Amino acid sequence: MSRVAALIAGFQSGERWPQARRFGGVMMRYALSTLGPMSIATAHFLAALIFLHALSAAAFGLFSFVLVIVPFALSATGALLNAPLARAAHAGKGDLSVYFKTSLVFAVLAALIGGALMFASGADVRLSAILAVYCGAMTLRWFGRCHAYTRHRPARAVASDIAYALFLLCALCALYLLKSFSENHAAAAMVGASLAGLCVCGGSFVRAQLLALRNGSLLAYRAEWRDLTRWSLLGVVSTELTMNAHAYLVTFISGPKAFALIAVGSLFMRPASLAMAALPDLERPAMARDLAGGKVAAALRTVKEFRTAMGAVWIATLGLAAVILIWFPHLLIRSEYDTRQVIAVIVLYAAIMAVRISRVPESVLFQAAGEFRALAWPSVWSSAVSVAATFALLLAFGPVASLGGILAGDVVMTANIFGLARRWKAAHA
Repeated sequence: MSRVAALIAGFQSGERWPQARRFGGVMMRYALSTLGPMSIATAHFLAALIFLHALSAAAFGLFSFVLVIVPFALSATGALLNAPLARAAHAGKGDLSVYFKTSLVFAVLAALIGGALMFASGADVRLSAILAVYCGAMTLRWFGRCHAYTRHRPARAVASDIAYALFLLCALCALYLLKSFSENHAAAAMVGASLAGLCVCGGSFVRAQLLALRNGSLLAYRAEWRDLTRWSLLGVVSTELTMNAHAYLVTFISGPKAFALIAVGSLFMRPASLAMAALPDLERPAMARDLAGGKVAAALRTVKEFRTAMGAVWIATLGLAAVILIWFPHLLIRSEYDTRQVIAVIVLYAAIMAVRISRVPESVLFQAAGEFRALAWPSVWSSAVSVAATFALLLAFGPVASLGGILAGDVVMTANIFGLARRWKAAHA
């Protein structure tokens, strides 16, 4: 039988349809999961445009620094709560109050640290306090969307993202049109958006979060901390140093105005970076479920699908950046910024994102398998490389060149994680 005849026969017998249905299911799953992150990416992108044109360069640098601090808090939330919550839910544990109480404690801690960092970077007391509330509310919202994924309600997580995005854009546009735009008003709009997204996580989630004030015990979290999350948090902290050492060093050494130039270039990569932060919350429970059921091959197949989806987002992000640079450069590049330096930042960020995207699926696989201790050490070594190289390049060549240190650290981390993945697959596949 010829290949064409065999293909026709296969379709007639229905053998090919399961593959087609599976492909359609995969596409719908990723379309749903990227809808929320892309709505936030669009909102932050448009918000940054408003900040760029309505605020001074120094103020724009401050708000851009907030959007570095908050993702770090969200990653720490994932390390402390999201992965153990997913494992506990799939293990059939009924009482999850310990995670809700821990999320409240961490939200307060994130608010205090976020406010202190903003004050240290040049914001006044009032603005620092408002942005501190934003940091705390966003960590609670991120835990809420993870809780929705764990309970197999991805539409609720997407609705939370969309509510946050719509509220933020509407509030900022209203402030701009009413000529009431200021740093404090913009920060208040960000707080309102985060609270709107938190409420959309559902009444049951909000009630459970409030009841955690008196229910649950932090002592019950000690076992999770000892066995799992301390290693995960170590990985997050060292990864933050690897990925964003330039943001902290440039802001604190050269000032928020110098960081503004880096922030302008990074705006072009915002969709890819946000998708990379959000998609693991979808894939981690699926991988954990497959691994718990002994379906290693299914988990590895998800790794490949994840990488393909992230690659598509990266390509789309580059296409959007090219369109803006060619036809609408005035949207992002003000006269006070050197166009050549902005393009150099974009090129460096594109290379950094490509390296990160290549390793994220394996990292999420290790998180789902509970291999946080093994996952922590590659980021520890890479953070040392990143901080040292970034600091040296910043002092020798300036803020733009400091991104080369971030790229060096990411390459070191990716090489180590791929080595771990090869050994893990050989032992389990």
